[in-house]
Amino acid sequence: MKRRQMISQLVTVAVAALLLLAAYTYIVGDGSIFKGKMDGDTIKAKVIRVTDVKTANVSGENEIITVTFKAKALNTELRGKTLDVIQEIDRSYAFSPRQVEQNDTVLIEGYRENGERLYYFGDFVRITPLLWLLAIFCVLIVVFSRMQGVKTIVSLGLTCLSVFFVLIPAILNGHNIYFWSILVCVYMTVMTLAIISGYNKKALCACIGCMSGVLCSGFIVLIMDRFLNMTGMLEEESIYLFQLYPDNPINLKAIIFAMIIVGAVGAVMDVSMSISSSLYELKQKSPHIKPQELMRSGFTIGRDMMGTMANTLVLAYIGSSLTCVLLMVAYNANIEQVINKEVIIADVLQALAGSMGMLLTLPLTSAVCAVIYYKKEGSGNASDKDEPAAAKSGE
Repeated sequence: MKRRQMISQLVTVAVAALLLLAAYTYIVGDGSIFKGKMDGDTIKAKVIRVTDVKTANVSGENEIITVTFKAKALNTELRGKTLDVIQEIDRSYAFSPRQVEQNDTVLIEGYRENGERLYYFGDFVRITPLLWLLAIFCVLIVVFSRMQGVKTIVSLGLTCLSVFFVLIPAILNGHNIYFWSILVCVYMTVMTLAIISGYNKKALCACIGCMSGVLCSGFIVLIMDRFLNMTGMLEEESIYLFQLYPDNPINLKAIIFAMIIVGAVGAVMDVSMSISSSLYELKQKSPHIKPQELMRSGFTIGRDMMGTMANTLVLAYIGSSLTCVLLMVAYNANIEQVINKEVIIADVLQALAGSMGMLLTLPLTSAVCAVIYYKKEGSGNASDKDEPAAAKSGE
């Protein structure tokens, strides 16, 4: 049974990967996810040594430090070559980067001026420490969860790929944002539950409950959009995004819809799977329990979960927009002005729609479980033989 389950889950991963590839090919075609709208080339390089440091005063006030250093290119066709790079530091700017030092890994920008190739400091490379942190995270998951941890990492990787290589290219290539955001949510839900739990009643009930809750969140967003008079211009980046394709501008209100349902799908999936798993165990321990009693048990379990899960969503959105809220509070006269700002309205809508989606997931998943887990008295446990050894594979 374990071998059959392992084969089925490997097939699931392969099919999920092929679906991503097919969707990416359909959306992008012969192009690329990166459109190359910015001038210049970005090169990753390692600082060999600093050759010169000059300080100049502009207008008698602003101090400009010009640092010249040599760096070895680590990628592109210039890989292995030594480049002369310029870093300019404006001391009047409070958050100007520090001066480069030997062995720093940096990003440099290459430009052609008057027929000459010049290289300027762009930024410090910050990805490497995050990759180490990600590696530690993956190791901890595998150590604590063993095989179930490996499945979690695989499903998480496919989830991230579906967002960055399907949803984002679909938006940038002018496809229907509502359709593709819902499709990506369906993909993430089915793929994650199939890999983590396998093909069984628990996964089926959780999948139906999760998608019902996510669709409820999306429906709430569409209804509230008619009353909130939102434009989709949440911040400065929204303006740049809107102006990216003047002939076919991106629907910013649809971006809000996608942002909310994609943000809610993880928490809703957690709630639906917890309810489904709990009710399945209850059904196994009490085979003759009635559907009504099973559904009431789901409500009871859900009440205990709802408080903490709602806090999870609300606090996540508050934390992500804390800087924006602080700035608005400092520059506005009263709380009504702050709350009425579209960026705050969008965050509140995101928290409320996501929490309501989770709330509605509880009865929906409980009802689905009561129907699917139900079997007549005297039928024994034969109908539950489809539950594979998935429950024990992660132990």
